[in-house]
Parts: sequence; structure tokens; C-alpha cells
Amino acid sequence: MRTRAEEFDETVLSALERVERRLGRPLDMLEVAVEDVPTHDPAPWESDVALGRTFPGTGKATPRVVIYRRPIEARAVGEDELADLIEQIVAEQVAGVVGIHPDDLQD
Repeated sequence: MRTRAEEFDETVLSALERVERRLGRPLDMLEVAVEDVPTHDPAPWESDVALGRTFPGTGKATPRVVIYRRPIEARAVGEDELADLIEQIVAEQVAGVVGIHPDDLQD
């Protein structure tokens, strides 16, 4: 039996695989992580708690996308809505890294 956190992680990986298929190439240059909550306060332009963030690559460090589990779970009602929200957030964050519109990475 899996924990909620493990199920969430699996849903993020599935969403990332779908985004990669739509993009038409693997995202080997991107690190994706799941954290429970943001580790710092919202940026001045964020009106609410972040659901995900992108950290640009610097030097030898690869770009990193972080998905925040608890804020996402708090906004979703039911498993289907949770999966849809996760996919939307993953697509938005990846689109920012690869420089395309998020709609190009969603159904």
C-alpha cells in the first residue's frame, strides 16, 4: 500500500511523461522534484502560495522544477481533479524552461 505522498510522486512522474511525449523529446536536462510546501514566502508577484516553481540552471547546475504537494492537494477535490491540476502545473513549469506556451504541452 502506497502513501499519499508516494501516489502524488507517481502522478507527477506520469504527468511529466505525457508532457515529454507532447514535446517530442526527453527532458534529460531538467530536474523535477516534489516538496511538501514551499520553503520560502511567496515572491512579490505571487498572490498566493506557489503550487510549483522553476529554478533556472546556472553554470553546471541543470534547471529545476519543483512541485509543491500540499498546496496542490488543498486545491483539488478528488483524484481526477488532482491529476489534472498536477499535469497543468507540470506543463506550465516545463513550458517556462523550454520557452513555449503551456497550452502546447496540455491536452
